[in-house]
Amino acid sequence: MGENDIVINFDKNEVKPKEELNGVININYASRFDSIVINSQIENSNDIFSFVKLNDKKIVYSYARMPILRQDIKEDKKIEFTVMTEHVPQGISNVKFRVSIIQEHKEVANDVAFLSIRS
Repeated sequence: MGENDIVINFDKNEVKPKEELNGVININYASRFDSIVINSQIENSNDIFSFVKLNDKKIVYSYARMPILRQDIKEDKKIEFTVMTEHVPQGISNVKFRVSIIQEHKEVANDVAFLSIRS
């Protein structure tokens, strides 16, 4: 597992409730894989980020875990997505996004990004 087999980045470190957040995943993994999974977790909350766009297509996906099959990933091995949350924090809430490469039901690489929600 290489150090930068998969990398997740966002266009900002802080987001407000109902504000779009754009992310990019770059896959540098040379071996076979079945899917990519994006997980979001808002600290001390059951609230989630909903996926509203995936690779320039508008979607409605209201789950904290988004699987993307290998055949749905473009040739450049880049995934662009937009998420939004309705979570209104008491001050600031910390958020963790984790992206994983899955091969035969096993995680073979991952990356984590942290940001915050401010009301």
